[in-house]
Amino acid sequence: MKLYIAGHQGMVGSALVRRFQREPGVALGLRTYQEVDLTRQTAIEAFLAAEKPDAAIIAAARVGGIHANSTYPAAFLYDNLAIAANTLHAAYRQGVKRVLFLGSSCIYPREAPQPMPEECLLTGVLEPTNEAYAIAKIAGLKLCQYYRRQYGVLFHSAMPTNLYGPGDNYHPQDSHVLPALIRRFHEAREAGAAEVTAWGSGRPRREFLHVDDLADACAFLLGRANPPDWINIGTGVDVTIRELTEMVAAVVGFKGRIVWDATKPDGAPRKLLDVSKLAALGWRAKIGLREGLELTYASFLAEKAAGRLRG
Repeated sequence: MKLYIAGHQGMVGSALVRRFQREPGVALGLRTYQEVDLTRQTAIEAFLAAEKPDAAIIAAARVGGIHANSTYPAAFLYDNLAIAANTLHAAYRQGVKRVLFLGSSCIYPREAPQPMPEECLLTGVLEPTNEAYAIAKIAGLKLCQYYRRQYGVLFHSAMPTNLYGPGDNYHPQDSHVLPALIRRFHEAREAGAAEVTAWGSGRPRREFLHVDDLADACAFLLGRANPPDWINIGTGVDVTIRELTEMVAAVVGFKGRIVWDATKPDGAPRKLLDVSKLAALGWRAKIGLREGLELTYASFLAEKAAGRLRG
């Protein structure tokens, strides 16, 4: 199978490359953003016409945490809409037999039932702090569903929960909560700081999936003959942001005080995916949160030492 992974240099894409490099009978087709700009229809159309992959995983996206989503909503909506529309339409036109589009758990309503089942999509108002990103991902998911319905192509989607792992973005303002905490506690420990300020109240609950588990789930889904139009990928377990923060501090070795800044936004009160459909198909996450954090901090140190730290 000739497999194209869109966004192979990002955290998710890199994990997919690691996973499929050890898969017998799979040849990877990879292009950088500079080689194929997915926000330009002609670029992806020409690439797929020339390479003719059998399957594609769309992991390319413009991503970020609460600050980035709130600051750049137009860019988040446009870039992610363009990536979804261009890649999916070009894949259909060029005869790509199978496409797996990666969305996000933020597609579900802010007040969705917990844990969130796939059926709660479009049943309520989205979380305002990442609405632009969510709208783009919903559009991509629906494009897959409708291309499958109208044209009979096997385009389907996976909705991962909050991801972390090697190759994450550690930008001080624009990163997600977990990499932001790792960097903040690491720098505080290095500086001998007495305290670290964390955003919000610490009460919201979040679920975290190691990116290598996501890559394994994607391989599993590509092996299914008739997958659902979209399916959740997660651990089925959540923690409070306060618990997460304390766990990161312990893994990094920060011994100081944690101060909570309640003037900063919390985001959605809870985001836990219902992963029963994927479990019924036969897949479950393998990497526990504490183990995953230790692996991720080791990767952070290695990337920093090599000058490859993103952000």
